Amino acid sequence: MEIKNNFSLKSFNTFGIDVKTNQFIEIQSSEELKELLHHFKLLKKDNKFLVLGEGSNILFTNDYDGIILHNKIKGIKIIEETDESVFIQVGGGEKWSDFVDYTVNKGWWGIENLSLIPGTVGAAPVQNIGAYGVEQRESLDYLQAFNMETGVITTFFEDECIFGYRSSIFKTLGKGKWFILNATYRLTKQPNPKLNYGKLQETFHGRDYLTLTPAEISTRIKEIRREKLPDPRHIGNAGSFFKNPIINKFKLEELKHSYQRVPFYIVDENRIKIPAGWLIEQCGWKGKKHGNAGVYPKQALVLINIGNATGSEILNLANLIKKDVYEHFKIDLEPEVTIL
Repeated sequence: MEIKNNFSLKSFNTFGIDVKTNQFIEIQSSEELKELLHHFKLLKKDNKFLVLGEGSNILFTNDYDGIILHNKIKGIKIIEETDESVFIQVGGGEKWSDFVDYTVNKGWWGIENLSLIPGTVGAAPVQNIGAYGVEQRESLDYLQAFNMETGVITTFFEDECIFGYRSSIFKTLGKGKWFILNATYRLTKQPNPKLNYGKLQETFHGRDYLTLTPAEISTRIKEIRREKLPDPRHIGNAGSFFKNPIINKFKLEELKHSYQRVPFYIVDENRIKIPAGWLIEQCGWKGKKHGNAGVYPKQALVLINIGNATGSEILNLANLIKKDVYEHFKIDLEPEVTIL
């Protein structure tokens, strides 16, 4: 286990923000975490830890005054398999998109709609990632996490993770406390396409759903994502910067008075989800630049680094957008990205 001091994080966040951390440590096993915890207890030091995967959902506004633990725990193994289903355990440091590709190539159903989402498997439950009508929680069976305070490894079943919309216990009550070692997903071998998203419905309209394959859906999902989202290797970004706000049905009716074609998705009988990108676009921000930060021309929900932006510049742009949306619609936007 190597400890790197005064380490640059520019290559470890998809915004490409040039900040540093006091110490940077790659973690490849739970034993290394135990050794690390023992080391700092001997020094009688209280240390601030941040677990980092690919840095695809984070905005650094300053240097990090603490220790970055980079999750590099690898491995994919089948725990249990029948004619109908498979339970597969994945190391927290595996790339999520590689894991999805692996399951799709096997013909297993469950997470194909989550293709091409950046980040690691360990970060997926923290954020409860979701896209195109599917959340990772729907396939998660359990995960194992290392307690950075006590050194104890705990198993969390899906119903113990307190999942919400882009949220979990690891992002709220247990924030900064847990290092996710691995996650076990329950996938099915029986056709189970989730085609609620409009472009998927259009693509596969008229098809016998029983003849569809996970690969077909995954391929279409990747096409859709590439059409609307910039590649962080070329344009610094963290995907969707804001969550889609949830409003009540009375607020929706109010919006319809001014915007007859307001897009919305029904969550339940009282709650409605409004696309944050649509709200931002109505306020005229789509494609606008503000210093070295900007709003992506193809998707207003994505903030971009257009040339050596600082984290503070991007945050300032986000705050201006948030203020404008509230003034126009009296709707609060909440960041999906973790801001440090």
